[in-house]
Amino acid sequence: MKPQIRFETKKIMASDLGEQSSVPDLLGEMILQNQLTFVLDEDDEIYEGYGRRENAYPYRQYNSYSGTLSEREIRTAVLENDYLKAVFLPEYGGRLWELWDKKKGRDLLYTNDVLQFRNLAVRNAWFSGGVEWNLGVIGHTPLTTEQMYVAKTETESGVPVLRMYEYERIRGVVYQMDFWLEEDGRFLNCRMRIVNESADVIPMYWWSNIAVPEFEDGRIVVPARRAYTNRDGEVYRVDVPMVEGIDVTAYGAIPKSVDYFFDIPAEEPKYIANFDRTGYGLLHLSTDRLRSRKLFSWGHQDGSDRWQEFLTRDAGRYLEIQAGLGKTQYGCIPMAPHTAWEWMELYGAVEMPEDFVQADFLECRGRLTRYVRELKPYQELDTVLKRTKTMTKARAELLECGSGYGALASYVSSESRTNSAQTEQDKVYHGSLSENAEDLGNERVSFGKNTSHLAFVCKEPQLLLWKRFFDCGILHCPDPLAAPDAFLIDERNLCFMERMMRQHPQNQENWYAQYQLGLGYLVCGRGEEAEQAFAQSLSLKENPWARHGLACEKLQNVREGIQDETTEKKWKNGAAEDILRGMRMVPEDVSYLKEGFRILSYCGCYETLCDFYETLTQEHKNIGKLRFLYISALHHLGRDEQAYTILEENGGLEIEDIREGEDSIGELFRALSYALTGEKRSVPHKYNFKSS
Repeated sequence: MKPQIRFETKKIMASDLGEQSSVPDLLGEMILQNQLTFVLDEDDEIYEGYGRRENAYPYRQYNSYSGTLSEREIRTAVLENDYLKAVFLPEYGGRLWELWDKKKGRDLLYTNDVLQFRNLAVRNAWFSGGVEWNLGVIGHTPLTTEQMYVAKTETESGVPVLRMYEYERIRGVVYQMDFWLEEDGRFLNCRMRIVNESADVIPMYWWSNIAVPEFEDGRIVVPARRAYTNRDGEVYRVDVPMVEGIDVTAYGAIPKSVDYFFDIPAEEPKYIANFDRTGYGLLHLSTDRLRSRKLFSWGHQDGSDRWQEFLTRDAGRYLEIQAGLGKTQYGCIPMAPHTAWEWMELYGAVEMPEDFVQADFLECRGRLTRYVRELKPYQELDTVLKRTKTMTKARAELLECGSGYGALASYVSSESRTNSAQTEQDKVYHGSLSENAEDLGNERVSFGKNTSHLAFVCKEPQLLLWKRFFDCGILHCPDPLAAPDAFLIDERNLCFMERMMRQHPQNQENWYAQYQLGLGYLVCGRGEEAEQAFAQSLSLKENPWARHGLACEKLQNVREGIQDETTEKKWKNGAAEDILRGMRMVPEDVSYLKEGFRILSYCGCYETLCDFYETLTQEHKNIGKLRFLYISALHHLGRDEQAYTILEENGGLEIEDIREGEDSIGELFRALSYALTGEKRSVPHKYNFKSS
């Protein structure tokens, strides 16, 4: 059959993603990579810590999802020829969900049987399975559960091409992914492109995260002799495959959750493969831009098993093989101004003799490297990348729209971005908008000259209001109890916001404008000015959002750790008071309650937390995270028997959004057990999330 693109719906058991949080992410989720120290040589050059972020602002968290599964119809994009069938999920970050070897009747990827959201990403919600395209910041992409722009075009020879793209708000970049299958092709072609249109050097991050089955007696093969890993919070270099007496490429022997970042020599082909015991599996190839490969294993202990169960229903165990721009995921790499990075990736089946997997790793590596070098698709990778340059910069037929943020960003000129060479007065907005913002709902705009072939559309009503602000300078003023519509003020346009506050008295008397100004100051490290703006917002209209902003500003001061004990206590008490007042205004807002309970717990205000919890509806009392923080507060107050009883009710507490790397519920069980029995009891499987 000739290669084809079609669009279908697929019935998948999925949990309800829920609404985005009503408040911006200012305090951040725990990111394991941000907590490491490095024991490295001077020639390792892995940009350790470069580009770290403590939060995901301006994004909101997805932290209100349900643990309950129900059947849902999910839109898919399908590429198919005689040899392969690739299924994508455009509304979930464009994830490659399935890749079928039609001749063998086997899925080359680990495809989960459910979309079970759990707390592993920078915006909390994440699900396992398929190939996730991770861009911009360390960890899983902010767009992993977001709708992509979808378009179709064709190669110069008439082969249909599926295109997906979006604008990433933290780094301010556009990324584009073009996928196609040649008529006789045994590999899925993926042509990737990231564009920095700004005048600034920016930290950049990309890892293609490939979930594959964890085969019994399986093995990964990669052309590397050494790798970077971490243990007990330290990053160091090891020789592979033998690490502490274990062949880590025979992943069934790995005891604990671990990453291995393989350092592939420049002269070697860039590949990684996962094999079952018969020598069959998935082969991933790329051009040299995607220089590194990684193995992630959950390990094989009780906590590892619990995480695997927590993420699926019946799909079984998986591991991840990944491919990235940097040597590791412990830092980003610098991307020059006005630059496009492009590369090719190939995904397809590989079959070696039955004795292959049982051979010594060095032999496996040598045999597979020779095999790859002889593959025609590998030999032609660079040629294909160059040949398709024209295609990838040509306009395509737009089929589905993503977010309106790319369109909105296109209206903010480069002159309004932070640039030390300019005066404040020079940093003004130069875009033009229709007087009636609603008229722009179907307007297609481009982001910059290097992405002019990509159409961005803004249809969201809340963003159309912000378009009007960037045109006329006057911000709308919503109901103070309604959740904020968007967060747009950051280092790129704070100067414009300040200027509009001076020029328009309407903004000075607008509680919402003062609140958004405060957010801009806070994320730019101008805490005192943020506090003043939030206070001004509250003087105009009491609102829970500025209360949250004030609480976060005080806690940022605490985190800096430069104050004395008395001052720290004062700031914590102030933060607790602010967030409590906010919670009382929006007691039905689950995301706000979760944020509020987290802040009260961090501040040690356990009696206050318990008192507020006991005023909640039963539905809200049953929310795992709120219930956990209540039980934890009871323990801190010495009410251990009551705490233990609640913990064990109905078969035991489940926290739907327990964080990867978090052992809080296990620690609480141990503490309560010891307090009540004097014995150090082992953590039951249901509470054991300690995989490392």
